[in-house]
Formats: sequence, C-alpha cells, structure tokens
Amino acid sequence: MTSFSPPAPAPAPPAAPDRPHPGSLPELFLAFTVLALQGFGGVLAVVQRELVDRKRWLTDEEFIEDWAVAQIMPGPNVVNLSMMIGARYFGLRGALTALAGMLAVPLVLILLLAIVHARFADNPQVAGALRGMAAVSAGLIAAAGLKMSVALRRSPLSLPWCLAIGAAGFVLVALLRLPLAPVLLVLGGLGCVLAYRKLR
Repeated sequence: MTSFSPPAPAPAPPAAPDRPHPGSLPELFLAFTVLALQGFGGVLAVVQRELVDRKRWLTDEEFIEDWAVAQIMPGPNVVNLSMMIGARYFGLRGALTALAGMLAVPLVLILLLAIVHARFADNPQVAGALRGMAAVSAGLIAAAGLKMSVALRRSPLSLPWCLAIGAAGFVLVALLRLPLAPVLLVLGGLGCVLAYRKLR
C-alpha cells in the first residue's frame, strides 16, 4: 500500500533587503556635513537630491511630509529636518550628531567668509557675484519644487486643490508680502482638514 506524504511547503520568498539608512553616527555626521557644504543658496534642492535620489534614506512622499513638518517648526527648516532624520535612526544621539554635521564646518566657513565680506563688500565685482548667486539660488529652489510636485499625484488631496493651495501661498507670501507664519497656519490647516475628510 502506497503511503502519501504531504507535499513539501513552498520555499519562503527571500526577505526584502533593508531600506538604505545611515549605518553609524560617524556616517550620519559625514553625510550632513557634506550636504551642508553643498547648500550654497539652494539648500532645498541639495537636500532633496542627496536624501531622496542618492542615499534613498527617504522616499519622495516621506521627504515632502518631513519637510512640511520642518517648515512649520521654529528654526531653520533644514536643521529641523536633519534632527528629525537623525532621531529616527539613532534617537537623541542621532539628532545631535546630525545637527553637529549641519553646523560645525559651515559655521567655521561662515565666520571666515564674514571677515572677507566685511573687507571687500564695497567691491563692485563682489556685489555682482552675490547677485548672480542669488539668481542661481532661486533657480535651484524652483527646480526642487517642480521635482517634488510629482509626489502630489499620490496625495489624498485632488490635484486642483493642491495647485490652488500652492498658488494661494505664492500670491500671499511672494506678491502680497504677508507673514509666512499665518499663511502656513491658514493654508496648512485647510490642507489638513481637506486631507482628513478625504481619508475618513
């Protein structure tokens, strides 16, 4: 009499590899030091390229969400973002390490540049160079904004609402010169309410 043995279980699929992340505090410090040294005027574009495109520590959606939180918190938004990312992986030590990476070397460079600028501020060539750098900065920020807008397709808000809130923010801040804090409070609150109603 033939005995039947149960079929062998199918092999389990291989585990998905871990997402890229900083492996140590020195790596975190070095990453944010290099990032800070690249952020001449257009830091938003640099942060998005380094953290999302190159290191892949954040997805486009995570970057937009974290940047929005960093934007409404007191203090420089990129510093807030660095502390959030450091704390996510290493707790308080990570937050302080990322903060040190963002500020240590740039602080020394800024002090040196301030001394040089105080001496040569009246030079027409220096003034022209600074105006040129401002134009490049504006272009970098605009490019980063357009690149980040791709993630709006997966937003709980409809595209017309996203565009309307963005346009309203531009008009109120850039054209009407209203203070940023109340604009963020009103338009950000409106976006939160609309998204909450959509997700219910």
